[in-house]
Amino acid sequence: MTLYGFHASHEQVHPSALLDAVRQAEQAGFDAAMSSDHFSPWSERQGQSAFAWTWLGAAMQATTLPFGVVNAPGQRYHPAIIAQAIGTLGAMFPGRFWAALGTGEASNEHITGAGWPRKDVRAARLRECVDVIRALLRGEEVSHDGLVTVDRARVWTRPDEPPPLIGAAVSVATARWCAEWADGLITVNAPLEHLRAMIDAYREAGGQGRLYLQVHVSWAPEEEQAEAIAHEQWRSNVFPPPACWDIDSAATFDVVSESVSIEQVRGSVQVSSDLGLHAARLAGFAELGFDEIAIHHVGQEQTAFVDAFGAKVLPQLRSAA
Repeated sequence: MTLYGFHASHEQVHPSALLDAVRQAEQAGFDAAMSSDHFSPWSERQGQSAFAWTWLGAAMQATTLPFGVVNAPGQRYHPAIIAQAIGTLGAMFPGRFWAALGTGEASNEHITGAGWPRKDVRAARLRECVDVIRALLRGEEVSHDGLVTVDRARVWTRPDEPPPLIGAAVSVATARWCAEWADGLITVNAPLEHLRAMIDAYREAGGQGRLYLQVHVSWAPEEEQAEAIAHEQWRSNVFPPPACWDIDSAATFDVVSESVSIEQVRGSVQVSSDLGLHAARLAGFAELGFDEIAIHHVGQEQTAFVDAFGAKVLPQLRSAA
């Protein structure tokens, strides 16, 4: 049966409020949680961007939920540091943590002052980081000279079983490539045909493990309010690759999104005041075979969303399943 999780969006919500929200989500019946990991929001209107790894320790202690995080090692984060972070959470909370690894976005990575590499270079760098992280989580001492450099690193605190490393992808080609190294696949909501093609490409290339999906939703009791929330908070997030990868600041995202319409936002966000429609759309994603769906309400206020989806949407989904 598909698990339905709560997505913690650090770019939009203060970490203390997110901690309250994830506690509430567990009480409301959500099965799991997932965390973003950004240095910068996509819009100055979003206005936050807390350090995910600090928050994860607090949130996992405060709940019994399984957690995942989406991370981009190789520039802002050295892979040995990510291996240490994964190892620590895995040791403290056995069997409850996974990490998805992707190639990153300039808005977060430019802070190092290094140049922003081409996509093919970023992919090659990620592949090196994956090998380094896996070796460190096996307890090996690692030295590596390539697109990343590692000198005699060893992670001393590790779980008995390394947490899964999930491949992050938004294209069919990247999903197929993730099958070479990942323990599972994660992507974001898209047309069903595209998602089906991604899953097929991953499985046909030998990809194993669980399938994860992040779904952006905007809900409010009135349709106009749901639209206003989505347009105010998420219109900077509608740009497809490579724009979303290469724009390097919240200020620039705000400028280029000034004329984005609510119709364009609806292409990225499931917007509706109808909880039955939200349940039906989520059920359609589940039917594709996703093992876990993380629901991200794009509004900054999470309480009403958690209560409504816990009371009305999750029971419909479980009854249908």
